[in-house]
Amino acid sequence: MRRREFIALLGGTAISRLADAGARAAQADRVYRIGILETVPADLNRANLDALMQGLRDHGYTQGRNLEVDYRSADGQGERFPALAAELVRSGVDLIVTRGTPAAEAAKAASATIPIVMAAIGEPLGVGVVRSLAHPGGNVTGFSSYVAELAGKRVELLKESFPSITRIGFLQNLGNPVSPSQWETTQKTAKALGLAAELLDVRATKDIAAAFARVPAHKVDALSIGIDALTQANAVAIVRLAAQHRLPAAYPAREFVDAGGLMSYGPSYPDLYQRAAGLIDKIFRGANPGDLPVEVPGKLELVVNLKTARALGLDIAPALLARADEVIE
Repeated sequence: MRRREFIALLGGTAISRLADAGARAAQADRVYRIGILETVPADLNRANLDALMQGLRDHGYTQGRNLEVDYRSADGQGERFPALAAELVRSGVDLIVTRGTPAAEAAKAASATIPIVMAAIGEPLGVGVVRSLAHPGGNVTGFSSYVAELAGKRVELLKESFPSITRIGFLQNLGNPVSPSQWETTQKTAKALGLAAELLDVRATKDIAAAFARVPAHKVDALSIGIDALTQANAVAIVRLAAQHRLPAAYPAREFVDAGGLMSYGPSYPDLYQRAAGLIDKIFRGANPGDLPVEVPGKLELVVNLKTARALGLDIAPALLARADEVIE
């Protein structure tokens, strides 16, 4: 390389570093306001919220210094999302973080300009949230949580763990736009394994106890739980009812196992929330969310609660325990 070209290169590098330093200085001086549109209250969402805040701190954003957070919860009632999203838009937030398809849909309907980062969405395609995973377009990006594919995997885990089961129930709110695909996958996988499948459609809290009351008549002997604002908000009640009916149940996230559920298989949601902080930082530094690809879970985890298994008088296959990412004793 010629001396003049080398000096020009050094000069360009120095200018780039100065520009980046200037951007960081401007970033430190500004207070960013993030709106969080969630399915459940903060006290039920602590692990995910803590992961998000840690990720933001890692990127230089600290509450009380250059960051404000406005947390809004639908408290398990998906119909509340549009009003909550509108409130966040009126409050003047710089960016909205969502969880779940109804929350993402509501945020996008509320604003076509405020950036939206989906910490997790069951299925971003086909519901009008993004154009494609590689090029989402508009003001939305984030993470897909593979809910349809994982619904089938949980059926497989139940059959592997409890070979004698013959009829599996799928408990989910079919009013969620991504739920039908989960039910279709559940049916397809059950049929391939020689199982019958029963839909337990729940649209409100009162439907959950009624759904469990139908279990004996339908001879359901195992249960798969779908992920939705309603099931998340009622995780403790669902776990308790599954125990009362002595049903082996597979859940979509470890928060259910932490509440006493038997086993879960799905994304590590805290990992997704922490990674969401990286997308937020990119957007605050000038990236267009529509140009940032929708990413997939980097970590799927199988968690088994042996304490619950013993209480239910169930034996978990040693091979499954050996594959588990965590076994709760």
